[in-house]
Amino acid sequence: MNNTITLTDSSPSIQHLCKRDKRLAKIIGMIGDISYKPYDDPFKFLVHEIIEQMLSVKAGRKIYSRLEEMCNGAITPETINNFSANEIQAIGTSSAKAQYIKDLANSVVHKDLVFETLDSLPDKEVIKELTKLRGIGEWTAHMYLIFVLDRQDILPTTDVAFLQVYEWLYKTDDRSKTSVEKKCKKWKPYSSIATRYFYHALDEGYTKEEFHLFK
Repeated sequence: MNNTITLTDSSPSIQHLCKRDKRLAKIIGMIGDISYKPYDDPFKFLVHEIIEQMLSVKAGRKIYSRLEEMCNGAITPETINNFSANEIQAIGTSSAKAQYIKDLANSVVHKDLVFETLDSLPDKEVIKELTKLRGIGEWTAHMYLIFVLDRQDILPTTDVAFLQVYEWLYKTDDRSKTSVEKKCKKWKPYSSIATRYFYHALDEGYTKEEFHLFK
C-alpha cells in the first residue's frame, strides 16, 4: 500500500513554486495543503484511463463500475482475459476501447509489459513503452507518470482539464505546446505538483469566477 503524501507550505516543492510563479502561488494559497496517494494498481489505472478517454467523468465512471461488476470487483489481466472484446463492449464502451483493454491484459499476461520495469525507467522511456500499446497515447502516459509513479516533473500539455485552468490562470487563449512549455518552464523540477493544484482548482470550482491576482 502506498503511503499518503501531504504537500504543505513548508514542502520544498511548494516553496519553489510559490517563489517562481505568483499566480500559481495565489492558487496554492487558496487551496491550502493537499494529500494524495499514488495509485498502487497500474493495470486498473490504465483500464480506467482507456475507458474515460473522450468521455465525461460521470460516463466513464459508470462504464468502469459496470466492468468492476462484471469482474466481481477484481479487474485484473486474468479476469479481463475471461471475456471477449464483444462482452466488454456490451457494458457500454466502444469496440475499439474494448479491444484496447483486451490488448493491455494480454500484454501484461505475456509479460510484454512489466509494470515493475517501468518504475525504474526515465520518464521518456516510460512514455515510449506505454505508447507501444494501442489505445495508450501521450496523455495516458503522462497521467500514469503523475498518478501512478508520482514523477515530479510532468507537464501534461495535451490534457484538456490542465489547459482549461492554464487559460483561466494566465488569461490567455494560446494553449500551444510551445507557449505552455515556455510559460511553465519556471515550475521545473516540480511541474507535476503544480499540475495537481490545477486539478484541485478545477474540482473546487475556482475557475468559474475570474482570476484576480491581487484581490
